[in-house]
Amino acid sequence: MIDVGTLINPESIAEYVTALPQTNLIGESLFPRKKQMGLDITMIRGAANLPIVLKPSQFDTAVKIRSLRAQVTEETKEMPFFKEAVVIKEKDRQNLLMALSASNTTWRDLILDNIYGDTKGLIDGADMQVERMRMQLLATGAINITSGDKDIILDYGLLTASKETLVDTAKWDDLTNSNPVLDIQRWQDGVELVTGVRPTRAVCSRTTFRYIQNNVKVRMDINPLGTTIITEAVLKTYIADKLGVSIEIIVGNYIAEDDTTTVAVFPEHVFTLFPVGSLGNTYYGTTPEEADLITGNSANVSIIRSGIAVTTVKKTDPVTIVTKVSQVCLPSFEKIAEIFIATIN
Repeated sequence: MIDVGTLINPESIAEYVTALPQTNLIGESLFPRKKQMGLDITMIRGAANLPIVLKPSQFDTAVKIRSLRAQVTEETKEMPFFKEAVVIKEKDRQNLLMALSASNTTWRDLILDNIYGDTKGLIDGADMQVERMRMQLLATGAINITSGDKDIILDYGLLTASKETLVDTAKWDDLTNSNPVLDIQRWQDGVELVTGVRPTRAVCSRTTFRYIQNNVKVRMDINPLGTTIITEAVLKTYIADKLGVSIEIIVGNYIAEDDTTTVAVFPEHVFTLFPVGSLGNTYYGTTPEEADLITGNSANVSIIRSGIAVTTVKKTDPVTIVTKVSQVCLPSFEKIAEIFIATIN
């Protein structure tokens, strides 16, 4: 008799998921994945990223040891733990057994796709949980996840000078009086003055992008005669030429932990500037399931995408296979001093 467990196991699931196209998340490039052992990450943050001049000295004298304690802060955070499971029920097992014993490979593949697809949904949910944390950092400089199980509230210490909320006629929804180009230039100047680094990339929602696109001053500057249709491509080229800034529009939603609330990946009325390159890392720690593997215990576990653990467990009453997906993860934000977050409405 065919053992369903030979097909429903972490190795087969990992092979199935890895072969599928992976969603291209902007946070992946800004906070690349990095694996480490344990549960804690230590984030080292410079005061302003400005160079300190070398002190003069006399010949034939002992060298002076530079003290960086005033320039660098070190903070250790414990990475949060996430896990959830799906169950292959007795009826699912029976359907799969019948499909495997028959010659109908289409039926078999359909059932396997449904079973593996449930687990892939958990894995995609793990990735979206990480992306939510990255986007919260870009939008607020902090992580704030409230659920019925455990709240995660982490303040990464964004400076007051690195954020602004526009008021009155300066708000970008005032298409006549506001001036997004001068605002962006002013924010760039402020970051460069403090850190020596000029931010040249930006993210925002499509709603925020539309405010720039429909702004009267911007439209007149691009085409005073009003004879050109200002598309997204035209506006992106204009902003790149005018300010040296490349804008990426972030779209999409996710379902929160209550299984009903739809939340935007990036908030509608926020415009965030940051420099080129990575802003930190997404650290993956050791899950309890992975720890069982390391210690040689009989866990049936595979690790995919740097740190997501896929575990299968057989249960006898009722006869089921539980597939669990778990991760221990947290983004760092070493370049938080080099960004600017504006609330534009």
